[in-house]
Amino acid sequence: MNELDALPAEFTWGVATASYQIEGAVAEDGRSPSIWDTFSHTPGTIANGDNGDVACDHYHRVPEDIALMKGLGVGAYRFSLAWPRIVPDGDGPVNKAGLDFYDRLVDQLLEAGVSPFATLYHWDLPQASQDRGGWPERATAEHFARYAGIVVERLGDRVKDWATLNEPLCSSWIGHLEGTMAPGVRDLTAAVRTSFHLHLGHGLAVQAIRAASSDARVGIVNNLSPILPASDSDADRAAAVRADGHTNRWWLDPIHGRGYPQDMLDVYGVELPVRDGDLETIAAPLDWLGLNYYFRQFVQDDPSGPAPFAKMVDGPVADRPHTYMDWEVYADGLEELLVRVADEYGARRIYVTENGSAYQDVVRADGTVDDPERTRYLEDHLAAVARAAAKGAPVAGYFAWSLLDNFEWAYGYDKRFGLVHVDYDTQVRTVKSSGRRYAEIIRAARERAAQAG
Repeated sequence: MNELDALPAEFTWGVATASYQIEGAVAEDGRSPSIWDTFSHTPGTIANGDNGDVACDHYHRVPEDIALMKGLGVGAYRFSLAWPRIVPDGDGPVNKAGLDFYDRLVDQLLEAGVSPFATLYHWDLPQASQDRGGWPERATAEHFARYAGIVVERLGDRVKDWATLNEPLCSSWIGHLEGTMAPGVRDLTAAVRTSFHLHLGHGLAVQAIRAASSDARVGIVNNLSPILPASDSDADRAAAVRADGHTNRWWLDPIHGRGYPQDMLDVYGVELPVRDGDLETIAAPLDWLGLNYYFRQFVQDDPSGPAPFAKMVDGPVADRPHTYMDWEVYADGLEELLVRVADEYGARRIYVTENGSAYQDVVRADGTVDDPERTRYLEDHLAAVARAAAKGAPVAGYFAWSLLDNFEWAYGYDKRFGLVHVDYDTQVRTVKSSGRRYAEIIRAARERAAQAG
């Protein structure tokens, strides 16, 4: 018996990208600057002074990149739309050229037999919206819902699967508390308000999506981590509870109708700007949940640090392999999270919307890229997904991060996650051995499903 046999026959095999990380063309066809344009051009924010001005030049290379997907045999492509391409002012006139780009992308995907999974927000807020206060302000949530309705009105006849937000944790905690992602703010009150308005924007966007497309399937994407105390001390155990609240429960509880966890409200000490009906809006019923997984966390009590007063440390894992991001490779964590989301929150349909690894890839003399560590990572994590499915987790698909090497946020171009290597000087794409292995896995899975059917 193959270890992947536990996956459902109709399992979705996909790849994922994000707009600012691959598109380039940042000043073409009416696109306005986003907060990531501003942040990446601020000295000292990005490794090597990199930015996303060109990235993978996907904006001009869509046919080539879709041909890569077709060659891999993937059945679905998770991409994000750039808000500043479509509504450059955040809440002003619609830019037809921006919508036209995604319209063409969707048509070409469908022609290639690849189902589009669209994410409405993968962090590239229009700078004009930031200038008016950004996510700490309620108006941004309302403007996001308007933008969502505009997009779905245009594309919803062909795109059926929609994610409202990607990893609101990063926008809130890393962008507004730690300050190492756009917009580079370090303020707890702003971060907590941002988290709430992202959730509110999500709920309002769900309403807008369903109003524009009666058969839309709507979800949200969260990045989750198993949390463990670094020691058996009471202080570290309490820190692990706080870190779990910060990383997992704060993002899962509200969208499942549980409101915000009281212990974390106490930790943050920031009053949420909740109005009547907001919590019900945030908890709008969803068709699926997206789960992004990269690593587990060992945490240590850190009373003098920032909220949640828990510091991530190496823990007792020195002998385990790590990626080039210095993240521990722990495939069992993906199984644990899938089972947890199913058991604790009653999720009815779950997609692994991101999972992948960065390594120092080398182009060999013959032009090929052999990446056995990434191949092993992919195989081990897919096996973990299958184990979760065997335990009853309703896992419906897996999206490898990423199709292409790309602009990896504050890490610049040094960290490569792609199944396809990108030479940033020439924009030549080369399928890595991990990409070829993924294609083999997909082909074998489809053959088994056909035989079983």
